[in-house]
Amino acid sequence: MEFGKLGNLSLDQLRVLVTIADAGSFSAAGRALGRAQSAISQAVATLEEHQGVTLFDRDGYRPRLTEVGRVLADQARLVLASAARFEAVAANSRKGLEPELAVAIDPLVPTAPLIESVRALGGEFPDLPISFSTEGLGGSLRRLRAGSAALAICLLLPTVPDDIVAYPLLRIRLKAVVAPQHPLARARLGRSATRADLEQHVQLVLSDPAAPAGESYGLLSARLWRFVDVGRRLDFLLAGFGWCRMPEHLIAAPLAARELVPLQIEDDPTPRDALTIYAAHRRDQILGPAGRWLLDTLQSRLASG
Repeated sequence: MEFGKLGNLSLDQLRVLVTIADAGSFSAAGRALGRAQSAISQAVATLEEHQGVTLFDRDGYRPRLTEVGRVLADQARLVLASAARFEAVAANSRKGLEPELAVAIDPLVPTAPLIESVRALGGEFPDLPISFSTEGLGGSLRRLRAGSAALAICLLLPTVPDDIVAYPLLRIRLKAVVAPQHPLARARLGRSATRADLEQHVQLVLSDPAAPAGESYGLLSARLWRFVDVGRRLDFLLAGFGWCRMPEHLIAAPLAARELVPLQIEDDPTPRDALTIYAAHRRDQILGPAGRWLLDTLQSRLASG
């Protein structure tokens, strides 16, 4: 294929079409592109001939885009933007930048500390394609090992695996909670809940849908409802469908509003120590410049916060 051509199309022809649509006339497009009006007219005529469509209505004083011309001008903008991104990724790769940065996040990770770092990443590497996904609990580690994510922001339980390099970022605390109308609420039960009480009621748990039989922690009920999305789990919790342990940063407002109440458990096995959120990557895959930059920024921002 000839460089700059897609079959009978050339990027230059598409650029001419878009410039005419934006500038309003062939002569204005010629001035914008530094070409004679005759060259602009020839480019349009060639494009119309090869595509078998009429792009401009030439009956008036100035040629006007036809209906199909307007649609194809919009399509041309998309093609030109994609081509520009293509060239930017190639140029970045020549400079040693990774062609894409895929980040996976566990559902318990607080969002707020990530927002500004990701925004800053886009400013530092504006042409870098970034993919961002929230996984079920344990899904980030699975994506790291599969090679579909370069960096994970996640919990690593019970310990950091040998094949993973992990950097502590922050710690979160869990609190057992329940809706005030739920039978396990102390105001309704009249005492602290025992393990026998918990076994009879639904426990709302997070899990990885790709590995439902994977490791689980803190399961006390015989009836488990599994969720990938922590927000949806919170909805069911507020509606009184079960109990669970939630990160304190997610339930501060519902607790203050009495939409949730602490679940008093006899000999409560809820971890007293905060859980560590890590930034992690595979030991056999060193982070590229953008991944390293994001990791350094997260560490710096959270250390100073």
